[in-house]
Amino acid sequence: MSIRQILAFGLVISAILFAGSPVAAADADKGKKVFKKCKACHSVKAGKDKIGPSLAGVVGRKAGSAAGYKKYKGMKDADWTWDEATLMVYLENPKKFVKSKGRKKTSMAFKLKKQADRENVIEFLKSLK
Repeated sequence: MSIRQILAFGLVISAILFAGSPVAAADADKGKKVFKKCKACHSVKAGKDKIGPSLAGVVGRKAGSAAGYKKYKGMKDADWTWDEATLMVYLENPKKFVKSKGRKKTSMAFKLKKQADRENVIEFLKSLK
């Protein structure tokens, strides 16, 4: 067997072994730490609103529909639900997301630029009931 064949064989084996390896799973505990940046405006206790609505039960909830929260501007009568994919895009750049949905504005200016931070925060939000 030539050196080229050995290298090619090694590359094929590596590709097979690593092609199906899962990406690191999101971590709710890490998300809770990242969420500390959000606590100035959002609570995780049901019914306890701050500048922004409580995020308890947000995953699966229709945007702009938090019970008792009356300060919605850009989210009032929104036509989307907060699922993992939607939250991933929203948390990266809320103003851009809201504009892409045909809305004029949101008061949410904070961004989570790192994908891992967004994934972990979403995992944390999913753990809230």
